[in-house]
Amino acid sequence: MSVKVGIVGALGYTGTELIRLIHLHPEFELVFATSRTSEGKKLKKEFPFLLKTKEGDLTIIHPDKAVDIDVDLVFLAVPHKSAMGYVPLFLNRGAKVVDLSADFRLSNPKVYEEWYKTPHIQKELLNEAVYGLVEIYREDIKKAKLVANPGCYPTSVILALYPALKNGLIDHSSIIIDTKSGASGAGRALKLGILFSEVYDNFRPYSVAGVHRHTPEIEEQLSNIANKDIKVSFNPHLLPILRGIISTIYVTLKQGVSFDDIYEKYLEFDKENRWIRVMEKGCLVETRNVKGTMYCDISLCFDKRTNTLIIISCIDNVCRGASGQAIANANLMSGFDEELGLKQISVIP
Repeated sequence: MSVKVGIVGALGYTGTELIRLIHLHPEFELVFATSRTSEGKKLKKEFPFLLKTKEGDLTIIHPDKAVDIDVDLVFLAVPHKSAMGYVPLFLNRGAKVVDLSADFRLSNPKVYEEWYKTPHIQKELLNEAVYGLVEIYREDIKKAKLVANPGCYPTSVILALYPALKNGLIDHSSIIIDTKSGASGAGRALKLGILFSEVYDNFRPYSVAGVHRHTPEIEEQLSNIANKDIKVSFNPHLLPILRGIISTIYVTLKQGVSFDDIYEKYLEFDKENRWIRVMEKGCLVETRNVKGTMYCDISLCFDKRTNTLIIISCIDNVCRGASGQAIANANLMSGFDEELGLKQISVIP
């Protein structure tokens, strides 16, 4: 029997990617898709790529009507601050929830309120929410009713640093993260800064010097891994491409730790997790190799002159950094293999 799923917020980039991946999934059946602005239209009217699909024949409904529909699991692809209002409504009806917003990613509501400038109205659910990074929290996700899907930047950073921090191989007092994302990371809503004429043939930093909202999410998860309080210098940039994130991270090896030592730990991480791909020494990651996939590619380089380890990770921000990761979490919550429906490889060129 198929698992009935719904999407609240189906017309953004994450919602659209969810529809694509659900179409490819052998066990998930899309029962509803919502939008406030396109209520009453067929999905195929909004997205002609859905012509001749059963998903395309669905009629878009208003989000408030979705809470009355019986489903097994709901994906919330709505903005921060909006998701927390829907979560208890679906949980009370017996549905499991994967929330793609930031509303349940931070364990401390005061930290959330400081960074997102709004009261957290579902504090009692924060203890129930599981952070949905499968490589780290796989067993907890299997038992969860509410999963907080990680942010795209945090996914690329946390996976890149996990083996080094977990094994105590680096100095955690000075972690510098230089990260770059494609324009789809800003969402589908009309914004001046992501117009074609603004992005094309241009490259710029934004929200640097510790002010980006993903900073506390990264720091909380890295602190949990290292069992120590960690602060990072997190500095994002906007790439003139559609999809992809590359995070270049600079850290110092602890005394007595060799590059071979740390490379071996990353190879172990690779062998234990199907979506981690550690490049051979001297091979550098590229966004085209992960486009539309769940892979996190990692390159390791060592600057002997400065004793600096350079960790470079690469993911697709829309798939691995959002919707694909949500499907993986839903798989585990539904008792399936995490890879079910997610075996795509990149399309090149």
